[in-house]
Amino acid sequence: MVTERLEGGLGVLRAAELLRRGGTVAFPTETVYGLGANALDAEAVARIFAAKERPGWDPVIVHVSDRLMLERVAVVSDEMAERVEALMAAFWPGPLTLLLPRSAAVPDSVTAGRPLVGVRMPSHPIALELILTAQVPVAAPSANRFGRISPTTAAHVLGDLDGRIDAVLDGGPTQVGVESTVLDVGQMMIYRPGAVTAEMIRAVAGEMRVFAGGDAVSKPESLPSPGVGMRHYAPRARLVLVSGEAALQEVVAGLVDVGVMLPDGWNAGAAVREFSWGAWDDPAVLAQRLFAGLRELDEAGVAVIVCPVPEMGGLGDALRDRLEKAARVK
Repeated sequence: MVTERLEGGLGVLRAAELLRRGGTVAFPTETVYGLGANALDAEAVARIFAAKERPGWDPVIVHVSDRLMLERVAVVSDEMAERVEALMAAFWPGPLTLLLPRSAAVPDSVTAGRPLVGVRMPSHPIALELILTAQVPVAAPSANRFGRISPTTAAHVLGDLDGRIDAVLDGGPTQVGVESTVLDVGQMMIYRPGAVTAEMIRAVAGEMRVFAGGDAVSKPESLPSPGVGMRHYAPRARLVLVSGEAALQEVVAGLVDVGVMLPDGWNAGAAVREFSWGAWDDPAVLAQRLFAGLRELDEAGVAVIVCPVPEMGGLGDALRDRLEKAARVK
């Protein structure tokens, strides 16, 4: 298979045609690049799993362009309607995925046989134009090999999936840089933190909880949501997490062949390969550059990547979540 690299309006038209014909197309969203296929076509969805080498127990998110398309894939009950409407009005289009009861049209492969389907409306103009043009809901996990670092450019996608997918629609670097927040609306539970924070959701929809993990690592088939409780977002190099500049210097001093995710103004204290991560007090920039930095250091061939972990709260929760999953041994 030859992977087409598409751009511009003609690229969107070609990508939409491929989706309607059952093909696989990587495309930009505001979070990361997704690997899309017609969510209502089981054979097309199976091609996503094959290209990514993704296990069948891991559900994927469906991307829609409007409320009518949402109703094709999810059922919003009367008791849930007010909350769903409030969340959609506040955060759609944008990086919030809602877990809702699936419709009968959604193949089992999309939800891994579970009763809920994750749905979101991306805010990236190319993503919305693609879905509107294709006129099908698009199932799309991140466009990378399973468990690896998520892609934030078309080049990242091709580095993992060239020759394994039909096309990549190049829309430049993504803006948010980490995957969407996933919220189970019925349980009011955040399963994956993202740019739409717990504080933002509480202000709109009331009290909610954050998933603590439980036994999801040992029982992956019980995962309630994409990206939960497993080694994920991981470089080939060993990832070592530290707290603060002094701890970073101490750890780096005892290592060889090391790369560092280095905040602006920090000193690694040793001769290492550095990625300029951004201002430590600007979590939006840290999130946008996180996966690009891990990929750059990984591609440089370092054996170990040392990375400081941001404080909890707001977007810091999403950064900690991705880093802790990436650092897991298995």
